[in-house]
Amino acid sequence: MDPCPFMQILVGNLALKSSPVSPKHTQSSSTIHPSSSPYFCKIKLPSFPHQISPIPLSTPDFNSNSNSNSQLQIQSLAACFNITKSHLSKLFKSSLFSKSSKLKLEIFTGSRGQTCGFKSAKLLGTVEVDLKKLEFGVLKNGWVSVGDKTELHLTVRIEPDPRFVFEFDGEPECSPQIFQIDGSIRQPVFTCKFRNCGSNSVFGSFKVKNERDQYVKERKGWSVTIHDLSGSPVAAASMVTPFVPSPGSDRVSRSNPGAWLIRRPGNSTWKPWGRLEAWRERGIVDGIGYRFELLTEDSTSASCGGITVANSVLSAKNGGKFEIDAPRVDTNGEFGSGYGFVMSASVEGMGKCSKPVVEVGLQHVTCTEDAAAFVALAAAMDLSMDACMLFSRKLRRELRQPSQDFVVSL
Repeated sequence: MDPCPFMQILVGNLALKSSPVSPKHTQSSSTIHPSSSPYFCKIKLPSFPHQISPIPLSTPDFNSNSNSNSQLQIQSLAACFNITKSHLSKLFKSSLFSKSSKLKLEIFTGSRGQTCGFKSAKLLGTVEVDLKKLEFGVLKNGWVSVGDKTELHLTVRIEPDPRFVFEFDGEPECSPQIFQIDGSIRQPVFTCKFRNCGSNSVFGSFKVKNERDQYVKERKGWSVTIHDLSGSPVAAASMVTPFVPSPGSDRVSRSNPGAWLIRRPGNSTWKPWGRLEAWRERGIVDGIGYRFELLTEDSTSASCGGITVANSVLSAKNGGKFEIDAPRVDTNGEFGSGYGFVMSASVEGMGKCSKPVVEVGLQHVTCTEDAAAFVALAAAMDLSMDACMLFSRKLRRELRQPSQDFVVSL
């Protein structure tokens, strides 16, 4: 399997210095005050959601001509943009002065507010970094002028980030083929087998005198097995905790989530690899909450605790991306060194046709089973959108047991 040539634009080592400095910031000339600094920036790259980062306030000698950030003692990552080579080529096709070929930082001071974050903030100035001559390595490093007697320190670095890309040829519950994508080349690498082994939703109407009808509902017994082209199973995901509505409700709650166990083959048996929990999130935005844990090698059951590596919410209506990012490790005094991206998978909103696209970082795939485990995890997340559907709504035919089409009155 050959990876696709992804890359990352990393922005970090932000600091601001100005003269004169207000009394509350007149400490040692080599200090950084991230908590007391009123500054932040909006970092923008065309066709990507903007990212916001606070800017620590630095108080070294303003007249210093040094571009070194050694005095600042900060090596922090402020923003990361993950892009494909084809996306970059579109940027380069633009004219020399086009905004689409520039990385832009807008510097603000003041409160970010409760909504869009900029109504009560004052724009101090902007900094643009030309991406026309993009090469791997440091593109920008040092102090740049923002406005009158104000300078911003920043580092912009470009790193290769090759990834494997897989695409389901249909919805996971339809047992589709899975292709590896490399540009315009689509090569089959896996097959996906969906099974509905349990009575995943039993409707029973128990008529009790002076009480309204009671219904017992649950979704369970779903499983997905990933096979290689020889037909050998290389990963699996199965429901280990049913998705059931909370009492007096028709939704799966955070306090009682459904769960999947992701397994890999080893020593003629299946070994636990990860545990995915999902639930229906309450709030202003209707969402699906999820939490994914990596299980240790000595984990022997679905209930064993692990290391949480993903915990977020997806829109129930629009879906989004299920993502895992590993903490970046500073190496040789450079921010963001090491590997941040682990995997991502596209997730469609409820009721929409889903063909998940899965990206996995090259450094996390050493064998076929590694890739298959992430593919199985993506299938489990996609199926969780259906499992978390309100129980007042009917599931698609592929997800229903025959008993679901009948209501039994006792």
